[in-house]
Amino acid sequence: MVQQDPFEIAVKQLERAAQFMKISDEALEFLKRPQRVLQVTIPVKMDDGSVKVFEGFRVQYNWARGPTKGGIRYHPLETLSTVKALAAWMTWKTAVVELPYGGGKGGVICNPKEMSERELEGLSRGYIRAIYDIISPYSDVPAPDVYTNPKIMAWMMDEYETIVRRKAPAFGIITGKPLSIGGSLGRMDATSRGGSYTIREAARVIGLDLEKATIAIQGYGNAGYYMAKIAAEEMGLKVVAVSDSRGGIYNPDGLDPDDVLNWKLEHRSVKDYPKADNITNEELLELEVDILAPAAIEEVITKDNADNIKAKLIAELANGPVTPEADEILWEKGVFQIPDFLCNAGGVTVSYFEWVQNITGEYWDLETVHRKLDAKMTKAFHDVYKVSQEKRIHMRDAAYVVAVSRVYQAMLDRGWVSK
Repeated sequence: MVQQDPFEIAVKQLERAAQFMKISDEALEFLKRPQRVLQVTIPVKMDDGSVKVFEGFRVQYNWARGPTKGGIRYHPLETLSTVKALAAWMTWKTAVVELPYGGGKGGVICNPKEMSERELEGLSRGYIRAIYDIISPYSDVPAPDVYTNPKIMAWMMDEYETIVRRKAPAFGIITGKPLSIGGSLGRMDATSRGGSYTIREAARVIGLDLEKATIAIQGYGNAGYYMAKIAAEEMGLKVVAVSDSRGGIYNPDGLDPDDVLNWKLEHRSVKDYPKADNITNEELLELEVDILAPAAIEEVITKDNADNIKAKLIAELANGPVTPEADEILWEKGVFQIPDFLCNAGGVTVSYFEWVQNITGEYWDLETVHRKLDAKMTKAFHDVYKVSQEKRIHMRDAAYVVAVSRVYQAMLDRGWVSK
């Protein structure tokens, strides 16, 4: 299967949503392009004494609503197009949950699975040296993303401190940090927990009894694991299937998320888990389940398999897991979708909470973080659902209408564009 260009998809989604709202042509053209793109070269001394040169990116898509915000990805197949698309989606994501942020994203082309910890630290510090002059607590705030984590954020923050000679935890230059240096409680499972709140609200509006429902989760990294754990332990859902890049497992009687995780950590995959049958990622997507949560990579539900989807509800924890063509098919089938930049906005929301705590010096307990996250996600879901019902449009289109309208208003108020 040939994947579509991710940024072309992001622009296509924006153009589609523009049909359902009042926005000037000049503003729409403005929003089809990132405000700043930085491409950098990062030399790293490897363990064998050689120097390897890595290519990295930082995209600041739109800062009309505030400092750009977005994670940093390490991936061997990273592309500038993907980073631009993710930065665009971050712009809409921060707007849909009403955070005072714009959207940004970063990435480095590398395979972290083949690098030692020392090499990863060298790469992480080198990346910050390459981009430090365009980031700050009040202009662009990075965070972890695919194959990056709190340890890497700590290295990056330390490097930034070394360069600017200020102590960064007190002013929130990077979020997703370890708790010992200014991180927030509730950050590790924030994406999944935020997604669970939107699933709860979606189940209410479509009349789905979660305690009798089943869920399949594609992807068993951080988001997938915590989604499974919250679904099974807090929502009453039966987790019947999960997968990772090597394959999936299925047990109609349910899976124990922690037991599966222990197997994955020991065997580097959920595949061959003894208490379930092996299935492919493709088979997982087409299972007879109530809820499907794609929590891995882009473009897994396409025009080629959308008609085979049997789930009543799709919760898009991954970025861009459904193509525009598949959206049309799912809409016709009556499948309810929680679009990605709404469903997975819990991560950036708790990153915002971390930034606020860093700046104010007042740190919250876990109950407070969860309560504030629930309020943000629940309001965002119903803001989008209301527009979807009023305009009789797809939830993704409605999410765009809500988010783009907010960005557009900020651009108007700043005098960047006219009506």
